[in-house]
Amino acid sequence: MAEWNAYYQNGDEDEEQEEGEQSGGDYKSTGRDSLVFLVDAAKEMFIKGEDGQPSSFDMTMQVVRSVYASKIISSHRDLVALVFYGTEQSKNPRNSFKHVYVYHDLDEPGAKRVQDADALRGSKGAQLAAQTMGSGETSLGDALWCCANLYNDIKLRLSHKRLMIFTCRDDPHGGNSTKDRQVRTKAGDLKETGVVIDLMHLMKPGGFDVSLFFCDIVSPPEDESELGLQLEPCNKLEDLQKRVRAKEQKKRAMARLNLCLGEGINVAVGMYATAVSARKPGSIRLYRETNEPVRSKTRTFHTQTGSLLLPSDIKKAQVYGKKKIVMERDEVDAIKKFDDPGLFLIGFKPMEKLKLHHHTRPAVFLYPEENDVKGSSCVFSALLTKCSERNVFALCRCISRRNYPPRFVALVPQKEEVDEGKVQITPPGFNVIFLPYADDIRAVDPHRCPVASQTQVNKMKEIVSKLRFKYRSDAFENPVIQQHYRNLEALALDMMAPEEIEDLIMPKLEQIDNRLGPLVQEFKDLVYPADYNPETKPAAKRKTADTGGGAEKKPKLEVSEDELRAHVQNGTMAKLTVPVLKEACKHFGIRTTGTKKQELIDALVARLGS
Repeated sequence: MAEWNAYYQNGDEDEEQEEGEQSGGDYKSTGRDSLVFLVDAAKEMFIKGEDGQPSSFDMTMQVVRSVYASKIISSHRDLVALVFYGTEQSKNPRNSFKHVYVYHDLDEPGAKRVQDADALRGSKGAQLAAQTMGSGETSLGDALWCCANLYNDIKLRLSHKRLMIFTCRDDPHGGNSTKDRQVRTKAGDLKETGVVIDLMHLMKPGGFDVSLFFCDIVSPPEDESELGLQLEPCNKLEDLQKRVRAKEQKKRAMARLNLCLGEGINVAVGMYATAVSARKPGSIRLYRETNEPVRSKTRTFHTQTGSLLLPSDIKKAQVYGKKKIVMERDEVDAIKKFDDPGLFLIGFKPMEKLKLHHHTRPAVFLYPEENDVKGSSCVFSALLTKCSERNVFALCRCISRRNYPPRFVALVPQKEEVDEGKVQITPPGFNVIFLPYADDIRAVDPHRCPVASQTQVNKMKEIVSKLRFKYRSDAFENPVIQQHYRNLEALALDMMAPEEIEDLIMPKLEQIDNRLGPLVQEFKDLVYPADYNPETKPAAKRKTADTGGGAEKKPKLEVSEDELRAHVQNGTMAKLTVPVLKEACKHFGIRTTGTKKQELIDALVARLGS
């Protein structure tokens, strides 16, 4: 029989999986995402900007290269294609369309594609593009038709289809109404098949007039959080990368729930993870002769007979009072289930009641799902506005998934923020803060330390004020992960050496010294004695007996023996920490083979319960 751990321990493991991998998200659509870059190859795209600014074509190729590299790391199974229109040469399936050059078919990104995109950057890239494709007549309708054929040739199931047009010409056909009408017709056909068309327009002399042609081509925003058509063109690489990143990343919900505001009032909402710990990908086991991935299977056998056990043959048990309480799988599931998944409003509290130490795990973001329940956006917006005006948070009971334990959460309102380019920085919605239970809060007995004088405090305040800076989490990359992927990139692209990375988390000692000046020495003089040297090691403690034959003392228990026996009788040993349980085992002379909490508890229960 399999050993069954405590219910809340299992719940914590599930929540950790939910935070990290989010592999079991309640997605509306399954399949692969796809992205087609449709790039204008007209001569205007190769004109360099003022003050040595890169050309529109160069900026586009840098963005394409960046997306290729990020796709390989984050979602290597997605499909990406690169198509040029307005070319002199033609290259497409069956060569059905003139002046359309399919540089990369719709397929998974790889090292070769990154190298190809690198080759099209800079002045040498412009020369290569002129030799390979050239610039010729423009027919955007044929280009869209060719992209539609790329999608039709894919036999895989696609969950999201997006097409991005990069151009610096607001009237690509020069007023040719026949070609304009053909483009509008083909764009409508693509939209009906689920393809989202976006415009990434670049700066041109005299400005880019979106209303002249492209306003009828681009798809409207999918929801209120989606970035719509931007009227201002991009004149910097950073702006273009920011817009492409905002469009390219598909937002998926961790869970879709109903927020119950009262009897008969339900609002459909989606939970989104705004911050997830980035980890290095796990290693893949390969068969050493063919380098093909191997699959591993786990089977359970009877310890005595050696016979193969089926899942129906395995039961779960919990030791309680020296007895094994055996349960069937459906009984365990019934015990775990408290209620159906959802959010239930309990009330409202002032923001001052929410403390920093109440954050027990990373927060998630709540946003309405209008497609599930009509009117959800309106009610959600009203609730968000009132909570912001009155500076209160909503207290709710949350069950995020089936068979998950209920949690108390605080819905903290968040207003929308946009930057100068009208790109959304902060979306409107609620941040879901998971609150602790009474069992989760521990009483800390801090060690008594010397109290600093007011002079010392004032001097430290001066130091802190000198070292303050505006912190942004997105400005610091994990150096370990960055170095890992640079090494992989160097191996995949046959580079001589990986690119150097800048460790942004290392303190800038020279800048700190310049800012502080004599304050550090002044603080040392106030706090430490005159002969203090931090480099010297503290003197070793003398032993109790010179011969080393002193009697060995038993470790002092933080919890008395009577309290331990009371915990055993009440079945509350799980409230004690692992260090306390280890000290108790040492005190009673109990030898334990493992260090797991449940093993320590079982050993103490066997000794004290007898």
